[in-house]
Amino acid sequence: MRALMTTAELAAELASDIPPTLLDVRWKLGGPSGRLDHQQGHLPGAVFLDLDADLAAPPGAGGRHPLPEPAALQTALRAAGVRTGRPVVVYDAGDGSVAARAWWLLRWSGHIEVAVLDGGYGAWTTENREVSTEPAQPAPGDIEVRPGAMPVLDAVEAAKLARTGILLDARAPERYRGDVEPVDPRAGHIPGARNAPFAGHVGPDARWQDPAALAERFRGLGVEQGEPVGAYCGSGVTGSSVVLALEVAGLTTPDQPAALYAGSWSHWCVDPTRPAATGAEPG
Repeated sequence: MRALMTTAELAAELASDIPPTLLDVRWKLGGPSGRLDHQQGHLPGAVFLDLDADLAAPPGAGGRHPLPEPAALQTALRAAGVRTGRPVVVYDAGDGSVAARAWWLLRWSGHIEVAVLDGGYGAWTTENREVSTEPAQPAPGDIEVRPGAMPVLDAVEAAKLARTGILLDARAPERYRGDVEPVDPRAGHIPGARNAPFAGHVGPDARWQDPAALAERFRGLGVEQGEPVGAYCGSGVTGSSVVLALEVAGLTTPDQPAALYAGSWSHWCVDPTRPAATGAEPG
């Protein structure tokens, strides 16, 4: 299964004898909960998972969206009907930046057959495809969460990668530069990190750029196939979309994916001994 799936491909898969499990992970920074959007309309059979409650541990020393405990994640995924060997398709409102977190977690858990819906719910409804307000009632899943299938960086490893390889910061340029910081207690970026805003992965219709365009973008930031590369963002959510985009671009593979600094800036910045670079240059 490719990491991105088109609406047409998903419609065909849903009409097959063994349709994929659908996960709706719509979420907005600052709320309200995406559950409200889900209740007002979702892809038929989709189960809602909440980023804050299901796809992250409570905020704390590990950042605003620490990785969930494996047992808790397994419980949430089983309740959503995720089964070993059965494909999963994840969607958000549009650009895939939140859906990528669920994609990454499933891959991290050892579940390989997972894709993000290109264009998300927005693309699906723009094409007047079927939606439902009926709550899904999936049969319980049997997934075994075995973490470790995706590489994770801690703060020390992220700092080292920024010096010796390529560390990409997925946040908006103004947050990378340190001009503003609306969420975390300190502004700036990890010294040596290069800015790769997640918004650059998609076009004006929230569908993803083609692989060649993504590859050109990342090569312009110094990424080369087979060389060490990692990503971070504010709290480990949109950084996952950089990991996904690198794979879509063909610069990484499922066997050799980019690493994710899961705690990201929300973890880095709370330690005053860790330096913060500002300005448009990596520093």
